[in-house]
Amino acid sequence: MIKSLVVSILLISSVKGFSQLNDSLGEPLVPVEKIELLKNINFTFDMRMEFQAYKFRGGDNYYNGVQFKNGFTALGISGKLHEKVNFRFRNRFNKGGDVQTLDNLGSNIELAYIDIQVDPSLNLILGKMSPFYGGYEYEFSPLYVLEYNDIYNNALAFVTGAGITYQPWQDHQFGLQVLNSRTMHYEDLYGDIVAENIQEPDWPVAVVGNWRGSFFDQKLQTIYSMSYSNEVKNRGTYFFTLGHKYQNRNLTLMYDFHYSYEEVDTKGIMTAILGDRVAEDVLYVENWLRAEYSFNPKFSGLLTLMTSSAYSDFRTDNEHISRSYGMIPTFYYNPFRTMDIRFFLAYIGRYYDYTNYAVENLGVSDYTKNEIRVGIIAPLLLL
Repeated sequence: MIKSLVVSILLISSVKGFSQLNDSLGEPLVPVEKIELLKNINFTFDMRMEFQAYKFRGGDNYYNGVQFKNGFTALGISGKLHEKVNFRFRNRFNKGGDVQTLDNLGSNIELAYIDIQVDPSLNLILGKMSPFYGGYEYEFSPLYVLEYNDIYNNALAFVTGAGITYQPWQDHQFGLQVLNSRTMHYEDLYGDIVAENIQEPDWPVAVVGNWRGSFFDQKLQTIYSMSYSNEVKNRGTYFFTLGHKYQNRNLTLMYDFHYSYEEVDTKGIMTAILGDRVAEDVLYVENWLRAEYSFNPKFSGLLTLMTSSAYSDFRTDNEHISRSYGMIPTFYYNPFRTMDIRFFLAYIGRYYDYTNYAVENLGVSDYTKNEIRVGIIAPLLLL
């Protein structure tokens, strides 16, 4: 109803506004034959604003802070251009806009792709998109995630390439992508911190495959994926994810397992610990659990638990370096029946535990991070 009203106003104002300046009727700003196209276009404005109070303790971390923060602010456009052609675009305003040296787009442009239906079971996707990684943590838009676990908090989430999805059966879908493995050339990404045996490949490419399954009348769902990407010449990252979701009435449970073996560190966690060189032969292993419960249409709650372990020189001595823990209880209040605007109260607790080897040889120490956030999440459909 609102969209039809807006389209009508655009049409009438474009015709009348021009005729007031001229005695003869001119061409409208939006041609009449194109006005139907606007009915298939969606404009969205998504925002998460919060009041944040935090405290870091341990090692060199001794910070207190209280502030308002724009956690997520983005404008999106999506729609259907043809019965078999869709597109999606999203510009996030609270990210840097520098044009990346590899894909030639600003990092603030998160999504810019078209989706072409080749036949009822096969789709072709071209442009800048999210990789088909598995797991349900990655399924959530950053709008709804207050804190990712370590891998996805440091992973490159939006890259340029091509993908296909194939759905041979109603409850099973398969996806395959060929993507750039990064958005910048290696020297621009890492600068002078480069190992002697690292060279730029002709094509820093990532290949991602996934499977989405549904069982027991959609009560149990899965998203599994495996991928390989070469960040540098002849050396790459092997990433496996297993995501599970159980949903029954008001309760939703999700569990993800992530395994990322990286011949050259792409997440930067171990590299930051070493400081003077890019880490090599790194392994990250994670668990992520989320439980959601809807008390009634206005009140709901969720609890997220997570762990992440990092290993250095995995191929030689498998040295365990660190393990992090996270806990995020959150309560939502939605006062509106027809709009998904949520007020939330959340606690974010993270604990970073380093092994004796890391403390004695790498100069690190344990630390904690505690936050309280009060805010609003508003995915707004403008047109």
